Amino acid sequence: MTVVIVGGGVMGAATAWHLARAHGVAVTVLERDASYAMASSALSACAIRQQFSTAINIRVSQASLAFYRTIGVTLATADDTPDIGLVEPGYLYLAATEAGAQQLRDQHALQGSLGAMTALMLPDALRERYPWMHVDDVVLGSLGLSTPTSGEGWFDGYVAMQAFRKAAIAAGATFVEAEATGFATDGTQVTAVHTADGASFPASAVVIAAGAWSAKVAAHLGVTLPVAARKRDVFAIEADAELQDGPLLIDPSGVWMRPEKARGQFLCGAPPRDGDPDDVPLDRVDHGLFEEHIWPILAARIPAFDALRVTSSWAGYYEMNDFDHNGLVGALRPWRNAYTACGFSGHGLQQAPAVGRGLAELIATGAYRTLDLAPFRVERIAENAPLLEKNVI
Repeated sequence: MTVVIVGGGVMGAATAWHLARAHGVAVTVLERDASYAMASSALSACAIRQQFSTAINIRVSQASLAFYRTIGVTLATADDTPDIGLVEPGYLYLAATEAGAQQLRDQHALQGSLGAMTALMLPDALRERYPWMHVDDVVLGSLGLSTPTSGEGWFDGYVAMQAFRKAAIAAGATFVEAEATGFATDGTQVTAVHTADGASFPASAVVIAAGAWSAKVAAHLGVTLPVAARKRDVFAIEADAELQDGPLLIDPSGVWMRPEKARGQFLCGAPPRDGDPDDVPLDRVDHGLFEEHIWPILAARIPAFDALRVTSSWAGYYEMNDFDHNGLVGALRPWRNAYTACGFSGHGLQQAPAVGRGLAELIATGAYRTLDLAPFRVERIAENAPLLEKNVI
């Protein structure tokens, strides 16, 4: 069996590693830009959580967290022991209305039933734990806790992606810098992937894991995927503040912030101000978003942020699934041997270990073996059966 994967970011690399190592499958990964200059895997602020409102997202995140906790051993190669710098201070969601608080309570019940532990915190408890935070307008907070089955925090996504790539190569996978431009088919079978340099790669199965560009690749097979490149800006800031036990804070406004390793260093961001158009160039960071929206909200929430400065900024793409903001995983009908893993809408890095394992199982054995990823099936689009996730950042 020979599998050709279009896309060498974290999802494609994770799938390649699982296929090669666990199933002995011959894998070729086609990545159009080996520098990963525009890859979501390289530009993500990169965090992991279990505070979702759907069971599948919680379970996938738990499985991926367990993997990332041991990545230094699991993906070690002869010349590399990856250290992704995983820390688990938790996500802290704040609700400023009773409706928002009830949503946190409902999700708390679901999360707890699946072993994802969160603490619901009233304003007095928030003040005691985080004295640096203004919470007079807060009704309820929800903090993710680190336990054997649960944990939330952040890590170095680029290192994680490269670790999967190196481990996949060590397991026998081949990575080729080439842009997929079409497919050869025979009836309902895909037989090869064509590339811009005129090469052709024979395939027993193909996987489209091209991130924000997956829809354009799938279109060559006559498949429509509702996946678009949506820019998100990230700002690195410096302030004379030490936020003890600082979590990844999600303000009710949608503004988010988390500490970096160095004292007084933080990352922050927010959804775009003026709609969410496709394919906005990544060199167009919206500095007005920070000056006019993010900073005033952060300064009101964290008084020590009244004085700060931006030290750097960048933009990356969400591979946004406009149907329901959840990943699309599995078979691409009507093709008998075409698959995808895309549209994760900002969750790709945190879900890649579990999704890569599941997709490899489906391709190599015909079924999911360790975690049923059927809720992510592509067919739900045609069925008009969205997988509704309320906790989308």
